[in-house]
Amino acid sequence: MSALGNLPAPEDVDIVIPTIRNLDFLEQWRPFFERHKLIIVQDGDPSRVVKIPEGFNYELYNRNDIERILGKRAECISFKDSACRCFGFLVSKAKYVYTIDDDCFVAEDPQGNKINALDQHLRNISTPSTPFFFNTLYDPFAQGSDFVRGYPFSLREGVETVVSHGLWLNIPDYDAPTQLVKPAERNTRYVNAVMTVPKGSLFPMCGMNLTFNREVIGPAMYFGLMGHGQPLGRYDDMWAGWCTKVICDHLSLGVKTGLPYIWHSKASDPFTNLKKEYKGIFWQEEIIPFFQSVTLSDDCQTVCDCYLELAQKVRDELSDLDPYFTKLADAMGTWIEAWKELNPEAQGRYPQK
Repeated sequence: MSALGNLPAPEDVDIVIPTIRNLDFLEQWRPFFERHKLIIVQDGDPSRVVKIPEGFNYELYNRNDIERILGKRAECISFKDSACRCFGFLVSKAKYVYTIDDDCFVAEDPQGNKINALDQHLRNISTPSTPFFFNTLYDPFAQGSDFVRGYPFSLREGVETVVSHGLWLNIPDYDAPTQLVKPAERNTRYVNAVMTVPKGSLFPMCGMNLTFNREVIGPAMYFGLMGHGQPLGRYDDMWAGWCTKVICDHLSLGVKTGLPYIWHSKASDPFTNLKKEYKGIFWQEEIIPFFQSVTLSDDCQTVCDCYLELAQKVRDELSDLDPYFTKLADAMGTWIEAWKELNPEAQGRYPQK
């Protein structure tokens, strides 16, 4: 059962990078990225010139481009927040997207070998997931692994994997309160494992090292309305992860987490982060139970349909928490409008439940 799937061709994978700075970090990634197209979403001042190393195939978009392409719908793309990366998901035409932050570098495994994170992600996403029954050897489709004794044969075929969530060495992905009490903590543990996130379980998705099947789950990968002018920040990838996992569970699609690791080089300021996260720290105690209990109707047979119904449930059930959630639900609907407009050919390509 452990045979690897066929890896996608270079033209089937785009790399989306949100940034406000020069992209010198790409030099370290050159051996792994130079065969793929980069989609760079420049946040902040659109007049600033972002320097990109020579030799890469890339498209660069700033706020002026976003407003030109989307018109009034540009309001659903966050400003001064890494959530702007989802504009890159909109304009990509590749089957798969890998998104990475510009403060992430190539990590090394315990033997000192440089980790090709993109290659590992594509191996994860090219083999099935097993969300309905946990395999105690983790991913049975990984090299050197298989299903353990007692695993039902009827479930061994698995389901299509549409999300591969990678991890980080060095700076952990902590919230501000944890940063403040553990300022010197570093993640040095390299766990050589990949596992399927079980059906019915949410997880805190981090956008700094993430690959997904854009053709299938792309419409759910909306990183919300965060940052400038909004009461909430640093929950953009979390929001996308919660929405995506609910829809994956409904449509019997798979999410994997674990390998590959990247090297997260820079800790953001915990006091600045606390200002961004403050309301979210309280709101998540209501938001997470909502996602844990929400169900989608049998009429929802596509990701777009699922996402629009989920947006309505956000409006109905979370707006009492704060008017922001009404605005967010509206933005979710606008996002799907933009997705359909820029990707009309993809509307019939989502899996049937």
